Amino acid sequence: MKKTTMRNFARLIARMGANVQKGQEVVIRAGLDQPEFVAMTAEECYKAGASKVRVEWEYQPLEKLAIRHRTLKSLSRFDDWEIAKLKHGVKALPAMIYIDSEDPNGMKGVNQKKVSKVSQARYPIIKPIRDEMENKYQWVIAAVPGKAWAKSVFPGLRANQAMEKLWEAILYTSRADGPDPVQAWKDHNADLAARCAYLNSLGIRELLYRADNGTDLKVGLIPDALFMGGSEKTLSGVEFNPNIPSEEVFTSPMKGEAEGIVYSTRPLSYRGELIENFSVRFEKGKVVEVKAEKNEALLREMVGMDEGASMLGEVALVPYDSPIRNSEIVFNNTLFDENACCHLALGRGFENCIKDFDKYTLEECRAKGINNSMIHVDFMVGSPDLEITAVTRDGKKVPVFRKGNWAF
Repeated sequence: MKKTTMRNFARLIARMGANVQKGQEVVIRAGLDQPEFVAMTAEECYKAGASKVRVEWEYQPLEKLAIRHRTLKSLSRFDDWEIAKLKHGVKALPAMIYIDSEDPNGMKGVNQKKVSKVSQARYPIIKPIRDEMENKYQWVIAAVPGKAWAKSVFPGLRANQAMEKLWEAILYTSRADGPDPVQAWKDHNADLAARCAYLNSLGIRELLYRADNGTDLKVGLIPDALFMGGSEKTLSGVEFNPNIPSEEVFTSPMKGEAEGIVYSTRPLSYRGELIENFSVRFEKGKVVEVKAEKNEALLREMVGMDEGASMLGEVALVPYDSPIRNSEIVFNNTLFDENACCHLALGRGFENCIKDFDKYTLEECRAKGINNSMIHVDFMVGSPDLEITAVTRDGKKVPVFRKGNWAF
């Protein structure tokens, strides 16, 4: 991949994604697959005015070794320095940049029950600290190719060819392959904002999902929740784009109001393993049944992580006629596949979807119906025949999606 193109992408992540502010600290979390690109991103953060850039490297084989050889007690324990680092984040509010390149099946064979127990043990320590930072800092998730990931997407190509093809696909779907990616994102954000404004004007009470694959789902919405899409703002007013790419318009539904069944339309990569061809059935807002052709046990583990894991935290509207879906590539990566078509998310909802959320505490937002959980996992449900109908608070039915795409 050309260095100038990579540099433009790194600049997009630093300036439009994280929107690094002068004097702000930055933390970059990345795998070992593209160190040159990570260095470019760090340099672009410094050019934007960052006072300090810290890179936290991740490597799946080391993570697997730790899970295999360390005891549950050892993995669950927080050392003093870890607590200090988390609390430093509350004070410094660094811009967080996540650069994903991991193998979709890189954690295959690990003891997932052990992983769940570790997460459940550590979550009570992390949660109050994370709550103190909620909506106060910028963050962005983007991706670069890793060899194992590239081979999983293009198994018929040699590794170097697969890497180049994945680079091309990432840049195209991220609107980063043109001469001015920043302007392309400004235009894209304007389109998403217009769609949000229309949906928010309808006064929607619930959404009805129907598709020929058997999807038949009703989801209730929070009366004063808003649809959002594209860029967001921190409580201090700093604008940022949390996902690159992003095609979605989304909101958080009413906790406990979901009835029916929904079928996945793309694989789900969860904890480094793929869950494929699955369905989720809801009664009174909670998951009561899951089925999957591959990794059903892992899916059950996921929805049982805590009470909120069995309820919806997000409904996201993405046209089937999207750059990612039109690429005809299944990325085996949620960041991309969730933006190929409509998706739902189990687990934690978004407090900033509440109108004037800055006037409420986190607890008050959750009391209004925002789901709370230690997980937030998106899964894809969009199809070329998906229909979504909005039922307004005054009883009108308004088409939102027809034949998999926007009806307006």
